[in-house]
Amino acid sequence: MEKNELLATEADCLQILQEMIRIPSVNHGEGKGDEEAIAKYVAGKLAEVGIKSELIETGPKRVNVVARIPGEDTSRPGLVVHGHLDVVPANAADWQVDPFGGVLKDGYVWGRGAVDMKDADAMFLAIVRSWARTGFVPPRNILLVFFADEEAGSSYGSRWLVANRPEIFDGYSEAISEVGGFSVTISSGHRLYFVETAEKGIRWMQLTAKGTAGHGSFINQDNAVTKLSRAVLRIGSHVWPQRETATGKKFFGKIAELTGEKYDPANASDLLKHIGGAARMMGATVQNTANPTMLEAGYKANVIPQSATAIIDGRFLPGFEDELEETLRELVGDDAEIEVQIRDKALEVDFSGPLVEAMNAAIVSQDPEGIPVPYLMSGGTDNKALSDLGIIGYGFSPLRLPSDLDFFALFHGVDERVPVEALNFGVRVLAHFFENC
Repeated sequence: MEKNELLATEADCLQILQEMIRIPSVNHGEGKGDEEAIAKYVAGKLAEVGIKSELIETGPKRVNVVARIPGEDTSRPGLVVHGHLDVVPANAADWQVDPFGGVLKDGYVWGRGAVDMKDADAMFLAIVRSWARTGFVPPRNILLVFFADEEAGSSYGSRWLVANRPEIFDGYSEAISEVGGFSVTISSGHRLYFVETAEKGIRWMQLTAKGTAGHGSFINQDNAVTKLSRAVLRIGSHVWPQRETATGKKFFGKIAELTGEKYDPANASDLLKHIGGAARMMGATVQNTANPTMLEAGYKANVIPQSATAIIDGRFLPGFEDELEETLRELVGDDAEIEVQIRDKALEVDFSGPLVEAMNAAIVSQDPEGIPVPYLMSGGTDNKALSDLGIIGYGFSPLRLPSDLDFFALFHGVDERVPVEALNFGVRVLAHFFENC
């Protein structure tokens, strides 16, 4: 991309991001979301430069956007470039600025969605708009998709499209999306770029303890609340063993190499001290986790209820789902029954091959001292749904971040914001990547 066009694309990206933040596409969960206005905005920005798109409504005001951009070699399997349009709620009283104002302040764009993930949406949009203006044709077919409902399970977004419109993805073998390609400066001064190649799996479970109902003043040795409390305490207090994954071995091995430390798979968490705020998430990628998150029991102070329930958010490493299930059954014992409410697979792909090489080369083209590394994400993305169709997904929405910015605290956090220079960096990296993907 020529310099003047690159500058124009960076400016376009900034404007698009601010305008997208100003459209409050909030997902409250339980089917209560609204992506209609922002989906129409995206379709309009594509139409401005002659790119046709399809709006796919999957429920009242739940709308997805799909656009196809032909590549030079249409015989090659194509690349899915996808983002999500919804954001989590924000309490304006807690913020320094209006969370839906798209405010430009102190070199940052502030607002809900600035990092999750309207920044990447804006980069993708700005780049394909540049292609339309200049006549650039990417090396392979590009399927540009903006999903609804990622923040609440994707039932109205990627899950729905994969189940009901799988033909959309015919001929596409790989994908890129959010939460990858961002920089983290470690204690040795090296700047690592985390490329997401793996995701933990999900098992959300309900515990139900049953007992004998009765008067609150009586002695009751069969109290459902007591049983549930014992089970929840054991789960919440359990120390999970650290386990090695293929991705973790490469990630922590590289940190050990750069810091002069020893990598011990059984104590990989010892290396977290070198990665600053990134340890917030990465600490959960060396082991399974199970966190009690909700409790419900009783209806009156002097009535011992017949049952009590708790919700457990379980996350498992690739290859260690059985360990999570077996351990939880041991911890719960006879005190409660376990019912899986939501289950989703773990993902792990190799950090190798032409697409990975293109991502790494694009990062180094803009930051010669940058070191790309694969990492395991503690949460999940729409790549999980696409994997049901055999599409291999990566997190690659590059940002070069200030070394003192606690990036992970901004996801779903107060005063969510992204540096303008990081956006510009992302545009430059992605432009290079798409030219060589």
